[in-house]
Amino acid sequence: MSNYIQTMRNLIGNQTLLTVGCGAIIEDDKGRILLQQRTDHSEWGIPGGLLELGETFEETVKREVYEETGLSVDDLNLFGIYSGEKGFAEYENGDKVYSVQVIFFTKKFSGHLTQNDESKRVVFIEKHDLPNKLNPHQLPFIKDWVQGAKTPVIK
Repeated sequence: MSNYIQTMRNLIGNQTLLTVGCGAIIEDDKGRILLQQRTDHSEWGIPGGLLELGETFEETVKREVYEETGLSVDDLNLFGIYSGEKGFAEYENGDKVYSVQVIFFTKKFSGHLTQNDESKRVVFIEKHDLPNKLNPHQLPFIKDWVQGAKTPVIK
């Protein structure tokens, strides 16, 4: 948990906190999407995480993708901005958040695919082979990608 989030939690406890998440839809040369299966709930989703104070959206997504996958991403294009009821989450410890998601798209990446302690697996997956247990908070933009949405999507 970031210092900012921890500071806010110390002030407001489990009450709802507004956060900004940044993620990347990374597509390989075969048209597959990079997904990670998380260790906490075994759900699948795209790599990403929370914006830190003073960070740009692009800095956040580059940092998070590298931490979670070992890949460096370039040529990031805005895929969409997602907000609303589907951005609400309540965690096991009672913490509540509404998250605005800034999602990027890229086909340009380098490095060797690895995983950190947040991931069980990190793999490229075909559109028609997506796992059943997708992160429900990421489902809207993953579905938009599968359906070939024109960017940027604002929801």
